Amino acid sequence: MKAKFKSGYVSVIGRPNTGKSTIVNYFLKEKLSIVTPRPQTTRDNILGILTTEQYQIIFIDTPGFHRARTLLGEHMVRESAKSLHDADAALLVIESSGFIDEDIMVLNLLKTYHKPAFLLINKTDLAAKDSLLPLIEKAAGFYPFAEIIPISAITGTNMDVLLQKIIDLLPEGPCYYPPDQLSDRQERFFVSEIIREQALRYLQEEVPHSVAVMIDDMKDRTPALSYIRATIFVERYSQKMIIIGKNGRKIKEIGQESRKRLEKFLDRKVYLDLWAKVSPNWRKNPVFLKSLGLS
Repeated sequence: MKAKFKSGYVSVIGRPNTGKSTIVNYFLKEKLSIVTPRPQTTRDNILGILTTEQYQIIFIDTPGFHRARTLLGEHMVRESAKSLHDADAALLVIESSGFIDEDIMVLNLLKTYHKPAFLLINKTDLAAKDSLLPLIEKAAGFYPFAEIIPISAITGTNMDVLLQKIIDLLPEGPCYYPPDQLSDRQERFFVSEIIREQALRYLQEEVPHSVAVMIDDMKDRTPALSYIRATIFVERYSQKMIIIGKNGRKIKEIGQESRKRLEKFLDRKVYLDLWAKVSPNWRKNPVFLKSLGLS
C-alpha cells in the first residue's frame, strides 16, 4: 500500500544569529537566505520549500526575535510571531552556550502555540560535551517540547535525525507548491539580498543595521547578459563614505563580489551598476519600509 503524501509548514524561530537561516539552507541544499556573522541579517519571513515524492516541507525562515527599537525592528518581530499562526510545527533554535533573555521572550511566545515545538540546540560543534545534558534538562523544565535535539547545521550533526522527526509529525496533505519551486520569493528579492550580504561582509560594525538594498532596474540585455542597477541605502553621510571607501575602493569590492555571486545565481553574465545613497532614519520611515516590502 502506497504511503500517503505528507505536507506542512514549519516555523524556524529564535533570537538573532542562532543559525536559523543556516538550518533552512542545509535542508534545501541551496543558499536561500543570506548568512553573515551580523545579528538581525534576516529581515522578513522567507519560505524555503523542500519537496520529495513522499513529502513537502515548507520552512518559514524568520527574522531574529529581539527587543525592537525601530519600525524595521517591530516589523521583524511581528513577522517572527506571525510565522506561528499557520505552522504545523515550530523549531526554536538556541545556541549551545545556553539561554539568554531573548530566548525566554520566544519561549513566552510559544506558550500561545498549541502544536508540536522542537528545541534545537545549535552550534554543538562549539560546545563542551559535558555542557549539553544540563542544558537539555534545564530546557525540559521551561516548556513541554516534543523533542530537544542538539544539532550543528555547519557539520550536519543530527540534521538527518531532525528531518525525520519533522516528517514523522507532518499531517497528510497536498503538494502546496510545484515540486521544482524552492521559495515564494521573486528573483529581484534574491538579487537584492545577494548584494546586501556582500555589503554586510565588507562594512564596519556601526553600519550593517543601517544598510538596505533596492533594485532600481533589472533586465536582460541579451540572452547571456543581465543589467542590474542597484542602490545601497544607509542612514547617514558618514556611513555612505564608509561604503564608498577611499577612492571608491570599498563599493568596488562589494560590487565585484556581488557580481560573481549574481552570475552564479542567475547563470549568466551580469553588468552590475551599484550606487550608494543616504535616506536619513529609513528604519523609522514607514514609506521607505513599504518601498522595500518591509511594512
